[in-house]
Amino acid sequence: MLPNPSQKYAAFAPIALPDRQWPDKILTQAPRWLSTDLRDGNQALAEPMDIPRKLRFWEQLLKCGFKEIEVAFPSASETDFQFVRQLIEEQRIPDEVTIQVLTQARSDLIERTFSSLEGAKRATVHLYNATAPLFRQLVFRQSKEDIIQLAVSATRQIRALCEANPQTHWNYEYSPETFCFTEPEFALQICEAVADVWEPSSARPMIVNLPATVEVNTPNVYADQIEYFCRHFSRRREVCISVHPHNDRGSGVASAELALLAGADRVEGCLFGNGERTGNVCLVTLAMNLYSQGVSPQLDFSDMKLVVDLVEQCNQLPVHPRHPYAGKLAFTAFSGSHQDAIKKGFHAREQSASPRWEMPYLPVDPNDIGCSYEAVIRVNSQSGKSGAAWMLEQNHGLVLPRALQQDFSRHVQAHTDREGSEMTLSALWQLYRELYGPHQLAPHQLLDYRTESQTDGGLALWARVQTADGIVTLEGRGNGLLSAAAGAIKSCFNLTFAIEDYHEHTLGRCSESRSAAYIRCSFKQGVSRWGTGIDNDVSRASLQALLNALPESDSGWK
Repeated sequence: MLPNPSQKYAAFAPIALPDRQWPDKILTQAPRWLSTDLRDGNQALAEPMDIPRKLRFWEQLLKCGFKEIEVAFPSASETDFQFVRQLIEEQRIPDEVTIQVLTQARSDLIERTFSSLEGAKRATVHLYNATAPLFRQLVFRQSKEDIIQLAVSATRQIRALCEANPQTHWNYEYSPETFCFTEPEFALQICEAVADVWEPSSARPMIVNLPATVEVNTPNVYADQIEYFCRHFSRRREVCISVHPHNDRGSGVASAELALLAGADRVEGCLFGNGERTGNVCLVTLAMNLYSQGVSPQLDFSDMKLVVDLVEQCNQLPVHPRHPYAGKLAFTAFSGSHQDAIKKGFHAREQSASPRWEMPYLPVDPNDIGCSYEAVIRVNSQSGKSGAAWMLEQNHGLVLPRALQQDFSRHVQAHTDREGSEMTLSALWQLYRELYGPHQLAPHQLLDYRTESQTDGGLALWARVQTADGIVTLEGRGNGLLSAAAGAIKSCFNLTFAIEDYHEHTLGRCSESRSAAYIRCSFKQGVSRWGTGIDNDVSRASLQALLNALPESDSGWK
């Protein structure tokens, strides 16, 4: 890279619009959407889609709710031409859906394009030609007048062909390609000339598309360009203003959002941003951004994984794991502080009657797009106490006391540091059972017990416990169940300990639900151990939790 890039690259000059209005506006409704996956996105693939893949993609776009779909560049290849014919001849196009096709401003290509559309009920013919100085002077070596005449002549031919085929409801779209680095006055001039030929009206609709063919400026400058055009275009009320942002600077979504604020009515793009170079604006991200603000996007991504899988199969390109809303890791938290905030957010939501989604780090509810909460929190060496505790709570119903969360977290971090990878839910549960119970083959397994109230207010306990060396009978008295059990263990075995902490809760809301009990015991030299018990009988769960907190060694058992 150059130490002084200004010697090679010039900053883009913004237009003067000191009274711009778009910064004070907000988005309150969805735009018209056009999916260009089957045309623009398809042209950007190393191996363009064959007809079966295009058909699968087409069906998915319909399921998502798209009403305008750019399906092909019919004059570019026989596959594209035949795909359009198949959609029409097999009556695959719903009545409310308009297909769109692209053509260059050449007479023979326009004729070929109309041949592909024969018999269509609704169709948009999209004409484009490059208008920027760089293209006029370097690529085409034509004057402004030449460029205007090219667009006007092609528009005149398209109008004549539309009028010759009145059985189709026609729409016309014109794109001054490279609009974003075309002089604003010239962009207006050529669009005015094209509109004069087409004469847009409700009976003869027209779309003026203002593409950011290559991102050369910041999104606010693009918004200024759109607002400037909308203010000065004489037929603004008779046309739909569309935008087609690319993503060369990584701001395609921002450019589209600001363009809508600036007056655009329609957005063209691809699912997950496929397209030439760094791609087009991602329609999924743009739609979900609206959704997260309480605005219905009029598109349905209720099963996001299905959409991702199909697009990956058809495009043969992966969706990045951290792609907004759609990536496999889009809602996933590994960080301990993130996990703690999310865990507290879910707990607060359970206690609240408000329908509002207010969740740290999660802008939308993953459930809304078909994602389960299991993938929200994942545990690795960077995770804290909340991650593992949340997974156990969500999948096994255990609400661990804070001190137990901290103790378990130390073991989890030691395991993940040693293994160098994240822990799966099954591995996490296995580690928990090994450390604290509950499991059927516990070193000290409670077989049965009985209690008897004493006249002095105390409680007598008799219990049988299975150990590795056989069955042991415990007898003890105390002012409650646990004190009686602790006394029995102390008197019968060579152990000295104290019960420091006890918690219990049900694992469900029914009266028949099982109970979970957690007990922490302290031993000599400051050592403490936790035990967990689960049983339909809360007393039995508590006794087993106490037994699970004992050292595994049976030395001293009689």
